Amino acid sequence: MRPGQKSVVWFAEVSKKDIALVGGKGANLGEMTQAEIPVPPGFIVTANAYYDFLQQSKITSKLRSLLEPVDVNDSRQLQEVAAIVKQVIMEVPMPAELAEEIKKAYREMNDGPVAVRSSATAEDLPEASFAGQQRTYLNVQGEDEVVAAVQGCWASLFEPRAIFYRQQHGFDHFKVGIAVPVQKMVQSEASGVMFTLEPVTSDASKIVIEAVFGLGEAIVSGEANPDLYIVEKDALTINNKKISKQEWRLVRNPVAVDGEANIQEPLSPLVQTEQKITDDDIIALAKLAKQIEDHYQFPQDIEWAKQDNQLFIVQTRPVTTIRQAREFEPEIKAPVLLSGNKASPGMASGPVRIVRSPSEINKVLKGDILVAEMTTPDFVPAMKRAVAIVTDRGGRTSHAAIVSRELGIPCVVGTEHATTILTEGQIITVDGSRGKVYAGKEAAERVTVVSDVLKEQIKTKTRVYVNLAQPELAEAIAARNVDGVGLLRAEFIISQIGEHPRYMISQNRGREFTDKLAEGLFTFAKAFHPRPVVYRTNDFKTNEYRELKGGQEYEPLEENPMIGYRGASRYITEIEVFKLELEAIKQVRQTYKNLWVMIPFVRTVSEIFRTKEIMEREGLKRSDDFKLWMMVEVPSNIFLMEKFLKVGIDGISIGSNDLTQLILGIDRDSEKLANEFDERDEAVLIALERAIKVSKSMGVTSSICGQAPSVYPELTKRLVEWGITSVSVSPDMIGTTREIIAKAEARLNLSD
Repeated sequence: MRPGQKSVVWFAEVSKKDIALVGGKGANLGEMTQAEIPVPPGFIVTANAYYDFLQQSKITSKLRSLLEPVDVNDSRQLQEVAAIVKQVIMEVPMPAELAEEIKKAYREMNDGPVAVRSSATAEDLPEASFAGQQRTYLNVQGEDEVVAAVQGCWASLFEPRAIFYRQQHGFDHFKVGIAVPVQKMVQSEASGVMFTLEPVTSDASKIVIEAVFGLGEAIVSGEANPDLYIVEKDALTINNKKISKQEWRLVRNPVAVDGEANIQEPLSPLVQTEQKITDDDIIALAKLAKQIEDHYQFPQDIEWAKQDNQLFIVQTRPVTTIRQAREFEPEIKAPVLLSGNKASPGMASGPVRIVRSPSEINKVLKGDILVAEMTTPDFVPAMKRAVAIVTDRGGRTSHAAIVSRELGIPCVVGTEHATTILTEGQIITVDGSRGKVYAGKEAAERVTVVSDVLKEQIKTKTRVYVNLAQPELAEAIAARNVDGVGLLRAEFIISQIGEHPRYMISQNRGREFTDKLAEGLFTFAKAFHPRPVVYRTNDFKTNEYRELKGGQEYEPLEENPMIGYRGASRYITEIEVFKLELEAIKQVRQTYKNLWVMIPFVRTVSEIFRTKEIMEREGLKRSDDFKLWMMVEVPSNIFLMEKFLKVGIDGISIGSNDLTQLILGIDRDSEKLANEFDERDEAVLIALERAIKVSKSMGVTSSICGQAPSVYPELTKRLVEWGITSVSVSPDMIGTTREIIAKAEARLNLSD
């Protein structure tokens, strides 16, 4: 049976393509397991099992009738209804066959303590996280206990905070599934979180590690102030260390039966001030962080644990809060009331509202500053109304810090005394960039004076576009100083659909494929409007298509899919599938005309001509508001550039990864040849220069969307000199690339 049809799968059976089946957490655990990253073993109760449970129990209509009338802004009503919904779910018996499957898998893991975590299918995606919406159970032991914990995770899909979040973001409660990873428990001597960039400033040259003694829940909840270690990413040297006092650690309760599975164990005075892990451990963790970031090709937020001198990675997810660094901060002269850890940048002033428990969150109104000992997911509705947040406890990876960065509001954590020093209604200014709290609002007013200067961002004649794939990132990246999307990859959206388009056509469900694809594309077009979004039509290779449900029936086995049946050759052969994609594009363009199309992997002039003919027959014809681009990634594109352009296209985008691979004859994934793969090779540079200059001479725009501009600033300078129209880079390189281009243009005396 294929993984997509199972109720229980092992980590090694799934990957990042399986979010719809195992949720974000489950998909990442599987992906890292396959990449041989040290992940504790485990299995996942899939979203299929949850949906089957709802169907067999026949409780969906009852739950919907409870949820539909709820006013999520009425905290008391929300909590009351959530409690009833969870009770309904917990009182329905688990299907016997599924319960036995879970028990069997647990027995295969040798019956020891496990961590049972929720993995919602819309969770741990960039811009859709709001950490901690669902339940986690640590140190669960016993077959019946594991089954009960799985059902508890299902019920936690209807925690008040989760109901609030889904309604705020327009998610249907019953279209969000939940999977449950069950993972061998690491009895952590130390644990923590690390970011592959500095989470407050988005400095990609740093790795930031936080550590506490004991289990990591203490650090995420903000109950403990962690150690902070900052590592230079390239040199792998420790840049800075801040050692925090820790009076207790969270450990497994050795006598827990029906009580708490974990307890706070006091630490001796000598241990309280010790560094939590050795310098060697810090460097070893940084190496793992680099490995994971390289694998995902995106900055990561990683959870780790240490047991018996062995380091484990227990979770990773994309960093959701990458921001443009500010070059300067105004000097503040107001009295400093408190200092803490800088957790989310920016500055805001307002009246203090001290919240001591979730039951008091209604007192926080728009424009207030939320002050708490620490926050939990139940605080999120109030956090969304606040202009800033201050806490007594917690580090840069605590709940308050993570959610503040996602909300884009200033936050200072770990001040120790905020709830005792500050008074209700007191006017203060929170400076999340410095970790300071000032008296009055004079500081914020001073910032307003210089804000106009900060808004005057760097401008360049050469456009800076961004490469994107996940719809959940669109809104946040669109807020950056970026001119549009130069490469919108289809593959992530189609992976989430999870089924081969020909398989769906065979079931008369082609319209469903089109609608789901259009939904993803709509998110990008709306977020970036009126800036262009250049959508690269699906470039799945045969081995990737085979991974989709039904794919093995339609895809041949190829020894080298990289140069196999892909790109434009598919469109002119499988026209019915291409029509589904074109229909999705047309749907979006009915509302947003900024969605353009780019055709990948075009081997011959005939292929682009025939592809263009199909598009025109389907109603997608070049015009003032619809541009057709072609990827340049095959050497034939360089040799016959004039002939390709005469077919009639508006722009080219150089895929430097594939072009370099095919010019040098090097598999870009080969470890042995990694040092030889270089876009700065003379042969590649000749190709790049010819592509740009010929395009310019024929009035066609030129761009580049491979990794080269993000890696080699000197190459970006040459691209500008040759006359490239735009450069499309990864989100973390937007600001750096803009600066490089501005300097190159200044030397060439280019201006708007």
